[in-house]
This record gives sequence, C-alpha cells and structure tokens, in this order.
Amino acid sequence: MSAANPLESIRRGVTEIISDAEFSAKLSAKRPLIIKAGFDPTAPDLHLGHTVLLRKLRHFQDLNHKVIFLIGDATGLVGDPSGQSQTRKVLTWEEVGANAKTYLQQVSKILLTDRERFEVRYNSEWFLGRSPQRRSQGLESFDFAKFVTLASRTTLARLIERDDFSKRLKAGKPVSFLELFYPLMQGYDSVKIAEQHGHCDVELGGTDQKLNLLMGRELLKEYGKAPQVVITMPLLEGTDGVHKMSKSLGNQIGIAEPPGEMFGKLMSIPDVLITKYLTLLTDADSAQILEVGQQLTTRSINPRDAKAELATTLVSQYHGAPAAQEAAKEFTKVFSRREQPSDIPELALQDSDPVDLIDLLVASKLAATKNEARRLVKQGGVKLNGKTVKASSVSRAEASGAVLQVGPRRFRKLIA
Repeated sequence: MSAANPLESIRRGVTEIISDAEFSAKLSAKRPLIIKAGFDPTAPDLHLGHTVLLRKLRHFQDLNHKVIFLIGDATGLVGDPSGQSQTRKVLTWEEVGANAKTYLQQVSKILLTDRERFEVRYNSEWFLGRSPQRRSQGLESFDFAKFVTLASRTTLARLIERDDFSKRLKAGKPVSFLELFYPLMQGYDSVKIAEQHGHCDVELGGTDQKLNLLMGRELLKEYGKAPQVVITMPLLEGTDGVHKMSKSLGNQIGIAEPPGEMFGKLMSIPDVLITKYLTLLTDADSAQILEVGQQLTTRSINPRDAKAELATTLVSQYHGAPAAQEAAKEFTKVFSRREQPSDIPELALQDSDPVDLIDLLVASKLAATKNEARRLVKQGGVKLNGKTVKASSVSRAEASGAVLQVGPRRFRKLIA
C-alpha cells in the first residue's frame, strides 16, 4: 500500500466516502487520525465478513493512524436492527461478555495492537457506567439522563424512515423501542470518542450501517464536535453466494475454524465471488485481480484453480502456510480422490440400540437442529461408511466403528 497516495490506497474496495472533500482535508492535517469501528459481540466467533472492516482498519494503521476498536457490549444487549427482517434476540450480559473476550483474541490476527495505533473501548463505559474495572467487580450503574438527552436529538419519523423499519412495519412485524435507540447509541459512541481524543475523524461500517454512521455525523455536530467522515464497505456474501455472511444463516467462514474446514468452505463459494473475495480479503494487486476476472470470463482459467489459490492464501493468513498446504492436500484427497480425511474427529455413541441418527447428528454438531437433521437424511445427505442412509436410525452394531458423513467434507468416527 502506497503512503504517497493514502486516499487511493484506502479507497480499495470502498463503497462510499462521505465526504471525499472532508476526508482529503483530514488526511492533509498531518496528524494521526482517529479511526473508529464498532463490533457488537453477538456471537463468539469472527468470520471473514467481519474481516472486511478489520482489514480496512489495518490499512489505516499501516499509514500510522490510530484505530479505536469499539466493543459494543452495551449495544450488543440491544442488537443492531440493520438488515434485519425481525427483532433480534436480546442477549444476556454474560453472553455478550463471553463473546467480547473471543473478539479480542481473534483481532490480533489482523490488527496491530501497539498503543500508538490501537485502543480498545467498551461502550458500556458510558451507557452503563461499567468500565472494565467496575465490570470485574460486578458494579453497575445506569443514568437515564443520557437517554433523555439522546432522544431529544432526533425524531421518530427520522428513525423509522430506514428501510429495515419501514419494511417490517408495512409487513405488520414489530419494531421495538430498543431498536429505535440503536442508531442513537452508535452515534453517541462517536461523541464519547471525540470527547476523549479531541476528535473522531472516521467511522467505518458496512453499507447496511449507513444510517447509523450518518447518525454519528449528526450527533457530533449537535454536541459541538467536527463531524466524522463515513466510509462504507460492501457486505460480503457467504458460502451460499446470496446472503450476507452470518452465523445465523450458516453461511459463514470463521477465521478461527480449523484450516481444513476453512479451505473446504472457500472451495464451495460460487465462482462469481472469487474476485470480490480477492479484493476485500487479500492483498492481491489490483491488476492481478483484474486479470483473474478476465480469465474467469473468457474461461481461460479453471474456477476451481482460482478458488484453490484463494483458499490457500486465506488459510495461510490465519493459520500459516504449512497448515494451508496440508489443508490443500486433504481437500484433494477427500474431494478429488473421494477418500476419507486422515484425521477424523471421534464421537462416542450413547448406550442405545438402535442408534437414533437424528439425535446423533445434532449431538455431533453435524446438524444444528433435529429438523435440519431430518432434512439431511431425507435428501440423501447423510452417509455411513460411504453408503447413503435412508432411515432415521441404525443398529448399534452397524454404527459402531463406522464413519458418519454429512455432505462432502464433514466426518465423525463413531466409537462404541
């Protein structure tokens, strides 16, 4: 990345900058900028969709700007309504806290964590009066005056004009007051960062976050601070190639997943996503990405080879080159030669005869629910020692020592 043209280097993969003129002026100030991005710990694992923002934060760090990694442990209790067709499940404080710990462990794979270019903040500090120190002591306070002041800064009409809310209201689906507060809470995060650092220069978010990010601009002005520049990044489709990557949809690729699992999932993405993944998730040269795109269009390259190179690159980033090479070998063994993996996780059978495959699939995490397990069996997606299973139960003798397989890449060795 070229420090001689920082605007151009930061632009890679960006959807929108609001505004270019303000951003150029901030870059010309010849001081480290304060770059904010918030992550609500609503699930324990970060996936490649999260890394689109994390990598952009790293680009800023490489230019010696400071990143505020804001853990939305307070907003995580509310749940971001962006892109949601229904109200999110409200998490407990314990769930949010546990998830936040895993985030900090995982971001070091991408971000520099030196004091000059990295700072972690929790928005429970100003919304709940729970600093990390107070949190460890079990202390909690709540100042309703903050919400009174915040609520006076906007109108109901302004909040419900967003597509997420208007679509749900037209469909007769509920919108909670908690969700209405969310954009205000995210915007107020920027105000607090500006109070503590003198300015909050830039906030990053996905395109679905645009209203929340713009609320930050408005609130900063309301509180007498310079408005932040808003930079939006594209949403990354998951393995289904249709929906935004999400654990709840089961289309995610986690950065902490085993190398073989990550490699296999990357090989399963639709061909049309190859260049997008290269652009948003790797440091591949733009000219190189353009060439790959042209080769895919003219069919002068096999998409499978392009995905294998992409998978090797990404697994190397998060697990190292040796692990990526081993994952590639295993993939070839299992998918090209139709052989079983070298290392199959074991699963102890319960003391019952016959063995209920539906319960077994859920217990082994090869299916999320019993309904999904029944669907997998019905559709012929479950095999025992390479043979398709057509019943929901098998004898204990048949199951003992057998290899249970779901789809092309998930295996369990059944042990009596």
